[in-house]
Amino acid sequence: MEQNQHRKTNKFAVLNLKVLKIAVFCISAVFMNILLNIFVMNFLRFPLFLDTVFNAAITFAFGLIPGIIVAVLSLLLPFIYFEYFHFFILCSIAEVLLIYALKPRAPVIPDFASRERIIASYTLVAAKLILLYIICAVSISILGGIIDFLPQFLIDTHSHYFSVEYTFKLGLIMNNLPTLAVNILSRIPILLVDRFIVIFGGYFISRLILLGMKSEHFNQQKKYL
Repeated sequence: MEQNQHRKTNKFAVLNLKVLKIAVFCISAVFMNILLNIFVMNFLRFPLFLDTVFNAAITFAFGLIPGIIVAVLSLLLPFIYFEYFHFFILCSIAEVLLIYALKPRAPVIPDFASRERIIASYTLVAAKLILLYIICAVSISILGGIIDFLPQFLIDTHSHYFSVEYTFKLGLIMNNLPTLAVNILSRIPILLVDRFIVIFGGYFISRLILLGMKSEHFNQQKKYL
């Protein structure tokens, strides 16, 4: 009886420790999103939106709620510097929802599995990630274009920050395309590149996180037993 109570207490302690670690990873992910975006935009000057890599990583690793928390905080913290930038939280949340709904399961490879089975398992994961990447790129292009269009259309305002898709807008405007179409289509070339980095980079980071947590969890269980 006493031994069972001791084990229950230990399991509760392990669970609390896991929750604390997830919280630490989420807080770290928020600051990593912001720092990565500043580094890419201001120092490397690459025309990419890379402020959601760690949204993807946390969603792949821990699920929907931690992913949404990281996505929202990553855009709320720098909100004071940008005009109506908070509306793009919808893009981040939509991406988290897509990742959560379509993320591939980690391949379960039994001991002594054949080389063909190992290759097939990882090929299936890669195929699902490619599908997720394409869906995210197209969906976020449409949603981001609408968000970018509506403030201009409704309140006739202008942005106080340089947006990377502006480099593609001029050619589209010269072809007399509607404003909404310009806002959507100008994002697609950029998002085709950076969503690839976000999805595959986020998945790779999530695997490293889970591998580290699995190793620590195993050691912690041995300690408590």
